Amino acid sequence: MKPASYGRLVFGAAAVLFGVIGFLWRDPDTWQSPTILKLPFVAAVTAILALAQIAGGFGMFAPRTLRAASIVLAAVYAIFSLACIPGILHHPAAYVAYGNFFEWFSLVCGALAAFAATQTGARSLSIGRTARIGMGLCLVSFTLAQLFYFQLTASLVPAWILPNQAFWVVLTTIAFALAAIAVLVNVRARLALQLTFAMLTVFGLLVWVPAVAGHPEMHGNWSEFTLNFLIAGAVWTLAGVPADFRDAA
Repeated sequence: MKPASYGRLVFGAAAVLFGVIGFLWRDPDTWQSPTILKLPFVAAVTAILALAQIAGGFGMFAPRTLRAASIVLAAVYAIFSLACIPGILHHPAAYVAYGNFFEWFSLVCGALAAFAATQTGARSLSIGRTARIGMGLCLVSFTLAQLFYFQLTASLVPAWILPNQAFWVVLTTIAFALAAIAVLVNVRARLALQLTFAMLTVFGLLVWVPAVAGHPEMHGNWSEFTLNFLIAGAVWTLAGVPADFRDAA
């Protein structure tokens, strides 16, 4: 298997897991979008969205089903992104709804990147470029979220990691900012995406794996764990497809 395929495998596996926990636990801690839960026929809607993620996630594993799977996942995560808009409109001064929007939108970009891999020539390049610019904006949001919620982010860093929690928040915030610049201006963008994937993977292993292991009864821990690896997979997927990378070999 080509290294470029590994990102979509992580993305697909995380989508399957998120679909499973969403199907089992239909609450705001799992879906992170109360707006979805207020829709008519919410039980049917959430079941459909969960099953779509499971099907789309499995579809990412095989080249033959990759195109359809990427369309399904792009549609699901676009719905989640749009569900954040009412929160932005109701509380425009609070960054949390903006942050949620860009978390979901980063998954749309990952699905677009996977779709780009099924296309050829200028069409593939154009879709990949769109996904790259979108992901760059998401990285800007991740930077701002860590700045606005500095203390909350610091509290997630394991206290045993030297020198201290604040140091790692500052360092990772700078890393997100540099990655955002690299991806948006398209200078060493592929490398920036690969390093961002590595950083997000470390987040998942050091923060969310212990959280899930320590408190498996908390649905929010499972949601955050899975969302972390969904975003990581989306980033790595983009790094492996044509996206007008100037640093491409």
